[in-house]
Amino acid sequence: MSTNTAFSQQLVELIPRLRRFARSLTRSAADADDLTQAAIERALVHQASWKPGTRLDSWVYRIAQNLWRDDLRAHRRRAEPLDGLEVAGEDGRDSFVRLIEVGEVADSFQGLPEEQRLVLSLVVLDGLSYQEAANVLEVPVGTVMSRLARARGRLAAQMPASAGRLRAAK
Repeated sequence: MSTNTAFSQQLVELIPRLRRFARSLTRSAADADDLTQAAIERALVHQASWKPGTRLDSWVYRIAQNLWRDDLRAHRRRAEPLDGLEVAGEDGRDSFVRLIEVGEVADSFQGLPEEQRLVLSLVVLDGLSYQEAANVLEVPVGTVMSRLARARGRLAAQMPASAGRLRAAK
């Protein structure tokens, strides 16, 4: 398999996680899709600047975050609230209850300040280490840790039933 093919395959595998990260930035499914596409395009164009042996996801997240910041500066757009959420693989009453729970978590998540929302997304949802998240966000590791603690604290205060699950996620 050629290097270009392997790189492209890794990008394709990254799309769902990148879309989730973009959604945490944009708060809009449509804008997240646009940002995901732009980040993938930019990664393909600048493939030569990625260093093999480093984490591709961190590099592409950084591209997405920079694109989002550029777009904010250029257009000063306001974020839209989350629209419909999907809960796959469940049916009936359990699905309805799960949808309500997911909606409550999503509302609380979107209510966090951007810096806390991004750290929580990178560490808890995408599984990056504190150091990797710090590299993506260009902040010290201690800043990642404090933002994560504040985000978890705010979510736990808003959703006491979910507090144990939030503290357990590392």
